Amino acid sequence: MPARRILVPATVFASVILLWWLTHQAGWTNAYLLPAPAAVIEALVDLAASGLLVKHTLVSLQRVLLGFGLSVGLALPLAVLMSASRPARAVLDPLLEFARQVPPLALIPLLILWLGIGEAQKLGIIVLASFFPVFLGFRGGIDGVDTKLVEVGRVAGLSRREILTRIVLPSALPELVVGLRISLGYSWRALVGAELIASSAGLGYMIIDAENLARTDIVLAGILVIGAIGLLSDLVLRLAIGRAFPWLSPHLEAARA
Repeated sequence: MPARRILVPATVFASVILLWWLTHQAGWTNAYLLPAPAAVIEALVDLAASGLLVKHTLVSLQRVLLGFGLSVGLALPLAVLMSASRPARAVLDPLLEFARQVPPLALIPLLILWLGIGEAQKLGIIVLASFFPVFLGFRGGIDGVDTKLVEVGRVAGLSRREILTRIVLPSALPELVVGLRISLGYSWRALVGAELIASSAGLGYMIIDAENLARTDIVLAGILVIGAIGLLSDLVLRLAIGRAFPWLSPHLEAARA
């Protein structure tokens, strides 16, 4: 089974690359709009040799991890508060629902005015993009806890805090896992928008700069790197969750399928 998990995705990606190469060889694609795989690989090698690829990747990775961490740090306690307090839910729910409908990129002008054009503005975009999957996933998991389990805890003499930590939170973990994975993916998706304004480094900046220079090969190289790192970060997240909470392994496999 482990070999199959590696073989099947590798075969899929190899087939896509082969189809890409065949369409280029047959002259069905414009070399400017879609360069050959060899040209993109050559661009990757040149970027790696010059050190630019490592530089841009590390900057983007730092931004994504910080933004994702801030989202998780804000979303988890807020979800617990709104699930436990009806007044908090009545006050905050309409505001959060309104904010959830606004695309993060539409807030870039305000973020520039409020936070400037430094790192805070870029982190703000990533946080806005990745906050709600974690928040809604965890809150939905808390709200979906079996009330019979809570009643059993009360009959057993557990305090409110013990019911929360020993029954409610563990029961909500499967939904939280899904929210974390979606949120991490949204963090990478928001990266290019976050690095759109006044950036001098990062994979998003590299892609936008290459577009201005009509270097489609570098644009594709940057996209491939973001996709590869995104897959790797999702794998690391699943492995970390599976090691910390072994009973969640079936939920991780189901989410992956």
